Amino acid sequence: MKLANKRILVVGMARSGVAAAQLLLENGATPVLSDRKREDAFGGELDVLRGTACEFRLGEDPVRLLSEADGLVISPGVPIDAPVVLAAKEKGIPMVGELELAWSLLQGEVMAISGTNGKTTTTTLLGKIFENAGRVTHVAGNIGYPLSAVAMKSKKDDVVVVEVSSFQLESIKTFHPRVAALLNITEDHLNRHGTMAQYIRLKQRIFENQTERDYAVLNMDDPVLFKMAGKLKSQVAFFSRTQPVENGAFVDDGKIVWQWNGARRAICDADQILIPGPHNLENALAATAMACFMGVPAPVIRHTLQSFSGVEHRIEKVRVFQGVTYINDSKGTNVDSTIKAVQSMKAPTVLLLGGYDKHTDFMPLCREIIASGRIDDVVVMGETARQIREQLEEAGYDRITRAYSLRDAVDKARALAVSGGNVLLSPACASFDMFRDYEHRGAVFKEIVNALC
Repeated sequence: MKLANKRILVVGMARSGVAAAQLLLENGATPVLSDRKREDAFGGELDVLRGTACEFRLGEDPVRLLSEADGLVISPGVPIDAPVVLAAKEKGIPMVGELELAWSLLQGEVMAISGTNGKTTTTTLLGKIFENAGRVTHVAGNIGYPLSAVAMKSKKDDVVVVEVSSFQLESIKTFHPRVAALLNITEDHLNRHGTMAQYIRLKQRIFENQTERDYAVLNMDDPVLFKMAGKLKSQVAFFSRTQPVENGAFVDDGKIVWQWNGARRAICDADQILIPGPHNLENALAATAMACFMGVPAPVIRHTLQSFSGVEHRIEKVRVFQGVTYINDSKGTNVDSTIKAVQSMKAPTVLLLGGYDKHTDFMPLCREIIASGRIDDVVVMGETARQIREQLEEAGYDRITRAYSLRDAVDKARALAVSGGNVLLSPACASFDMFRDYEHRGAVFKEIVNALC
């Protein structure tokens, strides 16, 4: 897409849209800002664009704005079948997603990570490995720092570690990471993608433009990903916490091992990884494989695995109050993620569930709640409260309490929790029914917990 002296319609003015507009400005374009919200609903979020060449057309129909546009950039929240996208295609107006726009303009060696769960932890961990290796490193994408912001400052020798979502992969065209990993695939975002087959197809697009000179990292313990390996053009390494692999990262006799074309390196003892849980062992194995492909020395990887303490909003210990540990897992936005959080609990736990309805089947989580033996009570809230209650009761679990806000949920969990136990916020749902995003939900939870007295 040509940018200099062109009017480019930017649809969706969250963080990605703001960064895309800044990148367009830097490359000589005139961004036309579009969002269904009016300007007064943004507070100070758009202040960085005031006084620039940007044209504010917020609250207007973006389809009508296409008549004055030379191109279209969409944020990840805008579906590929949105009316404005379909209209642009019909009119022959070039369209790219924010990720694709950034990719076309950034410099540096790109590593990309996707999957239903574990993306943020693995992306952050891999970024820390490269930082500890002395590389200038940018961690961006779906993690909350748009890739367009990196494109304005990255250099040729930098490393760019990108978390990529299925929403972003809908609109890629040439996006081509040197090393890409797909961590796992379980049911999620079916309200947008429709079917699991479509969701899987979109996730596989992370490898779409790779060649035989590039590397793909896949979870051997995920049957969908194991089958996917044969469809890729790139060189494939597996990771597994349950079995040896011929080429890749695995656990052998309690040690994380990297093996490639017969050469073998021990990285560290698996129990030395600082972040807890079997899912985080998988994240560590994936990051190890990607770092090894890029020639990072084993001692650097070892040190990082032993010192990395995790990311905010993911099984994050907030506070111990009156003998009860309060844990923020607001990033648990789907069933599989919350299952992993439940499996990480080692004491009697009150679980806070519920939120925005993504057309999810909660029965696998209900069965895990019963099987774990550690979930003493469940507090349900949000749009999905009724569905979760019904499926828990269908599974044979009846220790369920209804709450009508997050504060109400914390208060009720506090009354139910036992000394030495936990209160775990891991909603298994998105947050949009009550909060801007999972970060906002997690921040409010922490405020509520830290104010308990």
